[in-house]
Amino acid sequence: CPTLKEIRDQGSCGSCWNPTNDMDYSYVKRLCGTLLKGPRLPVMVQYADDFKLPTNFDAREQWPNCPTLKEIRDQGSCGSCWAFGAAEAISDRVCIHSNAKVSVEISAQDLLTCCDSCGMGCNGGYPSAAWDFWSSDGLVTGGLYNSHIGCRPYTIEPCEHHVNGSRPPCTGEGGDTPNCDMSCEPGYSPSYKQDKHFGKTSYSVPSNQKDIMKELYKNGPVEGAFTVYEDFLQYKSGVYQHVSGPAVGGHAIKILGWGEENSVPYWLAANSWNTDWGDNGYFKILRGEDHCGIESDIVAGIPQ
Repeated sequence: CPTLKEIRDQGSCGSCWNPTNDMDYSYVKRLCGTLLKGPRLPVMVQYADDFKLPTNFDAREQWPNCPTLKEIRDQGSCGSCWAFGAAEAISDRVCIHSNAKVSVEISAQDLLTCCDSCGMGCNGGYPSAAWDFWSSDGLVTGGLYNSHIGCRPYTIEPCEHHVNGSRPPCTGEGGDTPNCDMSCEPGYSPSYKQDKHFGKTSYSVPSNQKDIMKELYKNGPVEGAFTVYEDFLQYKSGVYQHVSGPAVGGHAIKILGWGEENSVPYWLAANSWNTDWGDNGYFKILRGEDHCGIESDIVAGIPQ
């Protein structure tokens, strides 16, 4: 058994958690539902160059009275990450910009099913279009699967994203996007129309780390999109840097902070693959080099 005598080199990456690359990830392409290089919102440049930023920043600590900042969602077997990254960051910003007076879970279901201009529902969508829809049409509230929180909770059940657990494995939904029901679930008040939350403006953030950091520090989490490679799927800890494996698709997430780990700069991001994936649902990815395109498509907005 010659492999017993083999010593491998993981390189400058926290990839010790990925000892093999023989897993079948064919279904993942249906779950990486972000369509990259799509339409873009106008770029908003808001801050002077002398804006002072800390070495480490975590929005959960900056705004401790906004509970959605600590929430990890599960997109289930649907390529709806584009809707989740937007709904999560919008939820946070509604709370932040109201000084914690308004704390709601914005419905990923409403965005996924009712935004015709956003793309193809569970088969993928555009983050920029999602934020534009929030400004033009508004979004109602809605919590996690089977939570009965808000007007339109998520209706696609959770699944296991690249980990073993008690839920069924994710398989990809093949385009079975739920219907756009413009009504709240029974017993919820106010009405669907009255429950809408709107954005005052939505915009793209310049594709450099300083402007992204300034936006995070001033206004709260943003949505970002990047190319997922096979070695990302088994992430557990450390600062992710792509080393091996082919691309499996575009993916959108919420970016909520930054820092340095062992002198390696990183973005802190929340995924929508439940809490048993990654580092309790979060991950860190190399910052400042547009790694996997993470800094190329950052979108955000300000609530009304």
